[in-house]
Amino acid sequence: MTEREEPAAGPEAIDIAIIGGGPMGLTAGIYAARARRRVVLWEGGVLGGQIATTSIVENYPGFPEGVDGFELAQSMHRQAERFGLETRYERVTALERDGRQWLITTESGERRRAKAVIVSAGAEPNKLGIPGERELTGKGVSYCATCDAAFFKDEVVAFVGGGDAALDEALFTTRFASKVYVIHRRDALRASKVLQERALEHERIEFVWSTVVEEVRGEGRVQSLLLRDVHRGETRELEAAALFIFIGQTPNSGLLEGLVALDAGGHAPVNHWMETSQPGLFAGGDVRADSSKQVVSSAGDGATAAIRADQYIGEHFD
Repeated sequence: MTEREEPAAGPEAIDIAIIGGGPMGLTAGIYAARARRRVVLWEGGVLGGQIATTSIVENYPGFPEGVDGFELAQSMHRQAERFGLETRYERVTALERDGRQWLITTESGERRRAKAVIVSAGAEPNKLGIPGERELTGKGVSYCATCDAAFFKDEVVAFVGGGDAALDEALFTTRFASKVYVIHRRDALRASKVLQERALEHERIEFVWSTVVEEVRGEGRVQSLLLRDVHRGETRELEAAALFIFIGQTPNSGLLEGLVALDAGGHAPVNHWMETSQPGLFAGGDVRADSSKQVVSSAGDGATAAIRADQYIGEHFD
């Protein structure tokens, strides 16, 4: 071996590792691969994340008639692969420091070293776990009213939740729906006072207190909900065309635990470049603190993180 040769042992090295194939990860892949970096994206579920289960995305720029969420994700992926993105369909199980670089380990035991890592693993909306919820997701069951409320113009819809997100989205939905029920298991709300006042005074919003949803019913789409009074145990059926569930989200930030300080909700604080407190480690989309949790903003986070990751590598490795 000559003085210029590198040892062959050890995990294969790449420039940028992207963990998560939602809108942020796919956009980061476009920018990073187009910058002629060697980029690998890992996705253990479905490319596109939550948008892959959305039938129509109407608020993403450039699609005046809306776009199928799955097709939008596939288009982003094809665009990134055109520039040389490598995609691996498995979960990353460990992320750790390896000197100045990062070591990525997957569920199959594959290991790669990367000069920079972009964590775009998204978040999972908390589920009710009731019959009909999974089967009718995307067919009236939704976790994003900003995305889907417009589909229910002049119809009756229902919300579950009592926090800021539930009330804010319920108020937004009154622009479209003829009536909005807000179903809450308690007899008092957790939302901020100003949102409570607006919702309680709104003529199209009706609160259903001390009640839980036991089942989502419908053939091919949501048609009604089975409700149960938590005090009396009585049940009744409520006709509704949609059920919006806002009982929180859980960010997929487990890989960041022990590497950066997470907030109370498990989100990673970042600066305006999507940089965490660890050099060469970036996070964005639903994983980062104070995210708007929209497709377009997640895509923006991905572009920002990739641009800065490219600069970081140029400053420290090139």
